[in-house]
Amino acid sequence: MPLATQPPASGEPYVLAATLDNARHLSSLLRAVHFQDHATCFATANGLRVTVEDAKCIQANAFIQAEIFQEFAVQEESVTFRINLSVLLDCLTIFGTSSLPGTSTALRMCYRGYGYPLMLFLEEGGVVTVCKINTQEPDELLDFDFCSTKVVNKIILQSEGLREAFAELDMTSEVLQITMSPDKPYFRLSTFGNAGSAHLDYPRDSDLMEAFHCNRTQTNRYKISLLKPSTKALALSCKVSIRTDAQGFLSLQYMIRNEDGQICFVEYYCCPDEDVTEAEL
Repeated sequence: MPLATQPPASGEPYVLAATLDNARHLSSLLRAVHFQDHATCFATANGLRVTVEDAKCIQANAFIQAEIFQEFAVQEESVTFRINLSVLLDCLTIFGTSSLPGTSTALRMCYRGYGYPLMLFLEEGGVVTVCKINTQEPDELLDFDFCSTKVVNKIILQSEGLREAFAELDMTSEVLQITMSPDKPYFRLSTFGNAGSAHLDYPRDSDLMEAFHCNRTQTNRYKISLLKPSTKALALSCKVSIRTDAQGFLSLQYMIRNEDGQICFVEYYCCPDEDVTEAEL
């Protein structure tokens, strides 16, 4: 590929260089976390993580493993920068989505380090477009400290089950109530909208349930306005892991298979609704 052999424009080496045959693999994952203009990018030898936050209540992470790229080289232990995600997506789709069937946009992404722009070389049909996107000082990100040892309840569900739930439940409700329990109702989603209360139950032996590990009964409410951005990832995914810790923090991890059959993950963390007391539940 011509892009893979392009040298740096100056003598300084790139601290991050990555090549993709199909830029859509990256742009579709970034759209799944695009609910704020800015994102923090974090690159290690394992791959790229793109993090978006809002109101210190919700965090989304798109994980693109190094194996997804044809080339992925990081010259430092870790490389971190903040970038305008809206601009990055505009650049990645600069050739539009009306390309001829079977054609794809090749991408080479380069970054020289602190203070330098992120450079994109996009090639389609022999035409190369170069984009330079200014980078910024990364913000300090929330640490939800969601390690596996702190998980109280976890289920893995086929995504179609959750897509049906969001279609059926009353989204005029301000909150989505999630009940996870080792006993009935096992896994229940509830809304409290203009038309009244609505509940959707999933038995632990449901065909949609791939794994069920519940240690104790938990009922928590989450603002639907915070969860709505995650439906972008849900639409792309084939499975979703739903986890809660002792404080009721929620992790939604979506498994997404791209056009080449490769697996990537998008994860959303969400705080429980502090306006709801135990008595109300």
